[in-house]
Amino acid sequence: MKLIVGLGNPGAKYAGNRHNIGFMALDRIAQDHGFAGWKTKHNGLTVEGRFGADRVVLLKPETFMNNSGQSVQSAMRFHKLEPADVIVLHDEIDLAPGKVKCKTGGGHAGHNGLRSIHAHIGPDYDRVRLGVGHPGHKDAVPGYVLRDFAKADQDWLDDVLRGISDGAAELARGDTAKFMNAVALRVAPPRSGTGTKKPAVAQANPQASAPKPPQPAAQPEPAAKSDERNPMQKLLDRFK
Repeated sequence: MKLIVGLGNPGAKYAGNRHNIGFMALDRIAQDHGFAGWKTKHNGLTVEGRFGADRVVLLKPETFMNNSGQSVQSAMRFHKLEPADVIVLHDEIDLAPGKVKCKTGGGHAGHNGLRSIHAHIGPDYDRVRLGVGHPGHKDAVPGYVLRDFAKADQDWLDDVLRGISDGAAELARGDTAKFMNAVALRVAPPRSGTGTKKPAVAQANPQASAPKPPQPAAQPEPAAKSDERNPMQKLLDRFK
């Protein structure tokens, strides 16, 4: 069993924020895979479902970002899970918009939601880092992540969320490569070939006559030799 956690802040005020991309990803998974009936539990919203034989619990902590660890720890205790059974999806300012990377363990890089989870269950859980871009200066980060995605972001954002949903079963099974491939197929689908076609090779016609061999080039006729005989020699030669 896996506990898949999406990070964000509760309430309509924050629903479209960059900081809430983790919530958005879980909503997409639940919708696409028929996980119905979110319930208020473990200081958050939870819903259970299956990917084939694999049982999963989706969790959106409602403690606000800074206290996400409380909700995650409560759900883990209830379901008797270890940190290795937890997957956290969160916004990542150190990745370009639309980029997705997976990571196990390591630091929280100043992310308040991860900081709280670290404090409650330790660092040994899996993360899916969802790139939202960087505002350019660290002082601008809080305002940046707490603003809604721009209209220009909607296309790539939809592709990323659909890709995560497409690969959710592989993510739950721990097959990171297949999960990332599912995301890539949405974000950067393969293009059709654009190379020029080679000219078609003419097929032999058995009824056609064989091509004529090339004719040799005409050779110039040798120039006539000049007659150097004197008139007397010419006369004598006539009577020989």
